[in-house]
Amino acid sequence: MKDITRRDALKGLGATGAAASLGCLKPSTKARAVEKKEPTMTQPEFQTVALPQGATPWPTQEPFLFCVHHNDKYPAGNEQHGPAASLEGRRIGQDFEGKDGWRMYHGDVVPGFPRHPHRGFETITVVREGLIDHADSLGAAARYGEGDVQWLTAGDGINHAEMFPLLDKEKTNETNFFQIWLNLPAAQKRVPPHFTMFWDKQIPVVSTKDAAGRATVVTVIAGQYDQATALSPPPNSWASTSESDVAIFTVKMAPHAQWTLPASRAGTTRTLYTVTGDGIVVANQNVSNRYQVIFKNEVAVEITNGSQETELLLLQAKPIGEPIARYGPFVMNTQAEIQEAFRDYRRTEFGGWPWKGSDPVHGGKKERFARHADGREEKPV
Repeated sequence: MKDITRRDALKGLGATGAAASLGCLKPSTKARAVEKKEPTMTQPEFQTVALPQGATPWPTQEPFLFCVHHNDKYPAGNEQHGPAASLEGRRIGQDFEGKDGWRMYHGDVVPGFPRHPHRGFETITVVREGLIDHADSLGAAARYGEGDVQWLTAGDGINHAEMFPLLDKEKTNETNFFQIWLNLPAAQKRVPPHFTMFWDKQIPVVSTKDAAGRATVVTVIAGQYDQATALSPPPNSWASTSESDVAIFTVKMAPHAQWTLPASRAGTTRTLYTVTGDGIVVANQNVSNRYQVIFKNEVAVEITNGSQETELLLLQAKPIGEPIARYGPFVMNTQAEIQEAFRDYRRTEFGGWPWKGSDPVHGGKKERFARHADGREEKPV
């Protein structure tokens, strides 16, 4: 399957993001005179779908619009923080093939995604390895990575760049991250844009062990797990509403570990992705690596890992339940609003572009930071 770009991704998704119908088991209506039969919901109902290879977007359920796993093993960097290697044979500007294990994407000097617009949704970028340089039309900037998360509310419209500077000149530079797009309700689609940083050491991590002492480590990016509550999402996010039941976890399981995914609320969609490893067992069914597991009911799920360390990604939320109109980088409720977004972008460029080039990077130091549009600066704790 041919890899596609982020900006092209939403064009072809069609109804992929529509919420799947979730049926829950109904309690028995039969009752005896002195004894009530309690409802039992012990078996998860689910389906599995193979994931595409490479940097191709994965299927999602509403309100999640998009999810992609970028994993590139770049060579040592050069003086411009790009790859110290020949770019011959690559489609510069549209390099998604994964030649030699890495991609330039839309970059021509530094890998990444130069200046591009968004309106009407949020991007959640979960960086496991490597660094990302953010720059936007509001004049804000950030360098984050190595476990950090950036939660960007595009709202009324923003131009931003996401570049992957290769700062190590002596050895390979690995970039490994998820980017997730979360829809905004109609009432929040035109809010002012901004981003929130979740620095690595601030993000709750819960480690549990099964009866045999094998560990499962859950990183709580959104929602709650056990006694841990995630950092607060941006105020206009669907995740900030109490009824949304949004949860985003990354899960690392030791070989043969057993772990229970907690039950969700009624009406919530849940998708589990097997990212690395040699597969898991869900309700006595083998699920291979690089698969999507779509749960159709809200019960707790017992998961047993295979013989290798495994990494999982969970996306969970109650659907917003509003019409979705989308084209490229814009996600609204009607086609008329999509046309309006294009007109607004041609007229205002969502604030213009205060940077010298379309692909700015923030120097050669590995220090992470964030500088917001209001001038506020922050660094990892």
